Amino acid sequence: MIAIIGGGVCGLGIGWRLAQAGRPVTVIERAQAGMGTSWAAAGMLAPQVEAEPSEEPLLALTLESRDLWSDFAAEVEAASDIEVDYRREGTLVVALDRDDVERLRHRYDYQTSLGLDLEWITGAEARRREPHLARGVGAAVFSALDHQVDNRLLSAALREAYLRAGGVLLENTAVRELLHEAGRVTGLRLEDDEALEAEVVIVAAGPWSRDIPGLPEALRPPVRPLKGQMLALQMPRAAPLLDHVVWGPDIYLVPRSDGRLLVGATVEEMGFDPNLTAGGMMDLLREAWEVLPGIYDLPLVESWVGFRPASRDDAPILGPTAMAGLIMATGHHRNGILLAPITARTIADCVLSGETPASIRPFALDRFMVSEATEEAKGRVGAA
Repeated sequence: MIAIIGGGVCGLGIGWRLAQAGRPVTVIERAQAGMGTSWAAAGMLAPQVEAEPSEEPLLALTLESRDLWSDFAAEVEAASDIEVDYRREGTLVVALDRDDVERLRHRYDYQTSLGLDLEWITGAEARRREPHLARGVGAAVFSALDHQVDNRLLSAALREAYLRAGGVLLENTAVRELLHEAGRVTGLRLEDDEALEAEVVIVAAGPWSRDIPGLPEALRPPVRPLKGQMLALQMPRAAPLLDHVVWGPDIYLVPRSDGRLLVGATVEEMGFDPNLTAGGMMDLLREAWEVLPGIYDLPLVESWVGFRPASRDDAPILGPTAMAGLIMATGHHRNGILLAPITARTIADCVLSGETPASIRPFALDRFMVSEATEEAKGRVGAA
């Protein structure tokens, strides 16, 4: 039997692929499946406009997953009878003043040097495509290939697809201990003291992955919660202010088909602090208003806090570990929804074939052990 700790989009996606292959699989979720980090996300599928220097290996993985998304969305919808609102309008990144334009040009030059398919457009052209943008928009970058999906609908669809494929789901169930013997996984002990035998355990618990009892210290993934506050406004459904996802200098705006407009997100090193703050809400609304002044009169319908599972190098932790049968699928940071298709496919392949797909080999847990050994060696040389 295969046990998956964590019922977000990655855990459910992996479980679905394994159940489709006829393997007995159980997903254990500490709360309600799909209601943690996956629920709190924005659903942007934007590897191009989010590409940053020094993240080239991660870019290759995100682009590969991006290319899977259209078929993945259609397959999940067919398997669950739940639409996930996968939208292809594209993404605009806008600059509001001269300094913003220079920064955007610098980033655009870097991204296009990698061969990414982006278009530099004038502020006037940006406003032609999105007439409600602020008049001060000086320039923009358009990415036709950066899309979006409704992450909450996706979570519900994956849960249903997984269950229809024969997967077992244990919700509101905490893992008390990872069980192992002689360097091999043997199963899990659950909160009611029930022992669940498993030949494979997959850790897909997002920001909670490091705290699973029974994980040997050397195999605890260096994943921490990175707090983000978000809010939603309600646009007129028949006449939305935006059609594209729009990024401003310090904000992003994500229009949903039901008329909601997501505004996000703060980035805070606050652990698992669940509190919304006046400052966080004020910053989000001010920065959104500077990009899209028409939000001033929109109703504020929701606000929430989420926790990104951030690793030490902001890249995911994927694949087998030094303990036989223990596999990682965590640390996705801001890319959990984007990487859901590739995570589901490659981690399922690890289990089914016993081989690690080439695309995820750079993201193994042991890369941090190499880094720590290097730093320790540097420290010894410095001391000498």
